[in-house]
Amino acid sequence: MKIFITGASGFVGGAATRRLVEAGHDVYAMSRSTKSDVAISQLGGEPVRCDLDTITAGHLDGCEVVIHAAAFVAPWGEVAAWERANVGGTRKMLLAAREAGVKRFIHIGTEAALVHGQDLHQVDETYPLAFNSPYPYCWTKARAEQAVREANDPAADFVTLVLRPRFIWGPGDATLLPIILEMARAGRWAWIDQGKAMTSTTYIGNLVQAIELSLTAGKPGEAYFILDEGDRSLREIISAMAAAAGVSLGDKSIPGWLAAAVGAASEWLWRTLSLKGEPPLTRHAAMVMSRECTLVGDKARVELGYVPAFSVEQGLQQLRESLGS
Repeated sequence: MKIFITGASGFVGGAATRRLVEAGHDVYAMSRSTKSDVAISQLGGEPVRCDLDTITAGHLDGCEVVIHAAAFVAPWGEVAAWERANVGGTRKMLLAAREAGVKRFIHIGTEAALVHGQDLHQVDETYPLAFNSPYPYCWTKARAEQAVREANDPAADFVTLVLRPRFIWGPGDATLLPIILEMARAGRWAWIDQGKAMTSTTYIGNLVQAIELSLTAGKPGEAYFILDEGDRSLREIISAMAAAAGVSLGDKSIPGWLAAAVGAASEWLWRTLSLKGEPPLTRHAAMVMSRECTLVGDKARVELGYVPAFSVEQGLQQLRESLGS
């Protein structure tokens, strides 16, 4: 199968590229730079020089499937950056895919598309998207998912699907775990509300498994939570990830109300004074670390045939091995 992937030089897209190449597929991947060319080639993919602003049907020539894993996920920036990449970029990918005759469009979404600051307790895919979320990442991912699902048109031989992982972790993570370890080593790590909020998680190997299944399975136009077995507290999973790197996070904690206030004040200062870099804490980060997010993954089991290939314990062992611990 000829497959085109966006975000192949990143965590999810890179893992998907490696696995699909191993499975014998011809993988072509969006590349914005020479550095990305090298990374994609090392994974066994074929780099295609374009980006979400310049993508055309010609870049997708002969591809049967598009896996859209690229997104703007930075913790800080201008609102326009999230909207341009997550909403505008997704719409341009959809247009190019349809014009190229692509048969299936698989969008890597997120549970964040449901979030406007509330706890999520054992919710399933019927829960409404948060189009009016105060957090740019959340509302732009909600609108991106809406565009994908509305583009579904089986009568025209164009099927779209959305996979929604939560808290993606594992070998190859170049953002979440490195930030945690950097903060811990600098003595700046602190839990929020003792890290007691419960969460679902998604090991990278399980997400890649779901991507493989979605090449041929799934109901057109549907969204699926892709999850590990069971739920656990943020403290449990993050402590285990850090321990895999030989780092202890300690017990320092601040209350959720204080974290929210610090996040709001930090954002105000950075925007008002046009400060460089990122605030020490954002409203979104404070919210994520203090809210429950437990999800129900039954739909993926029934309609995709998804059963997690890796337990959390197996994932942690692979993480330890990847870090040389």
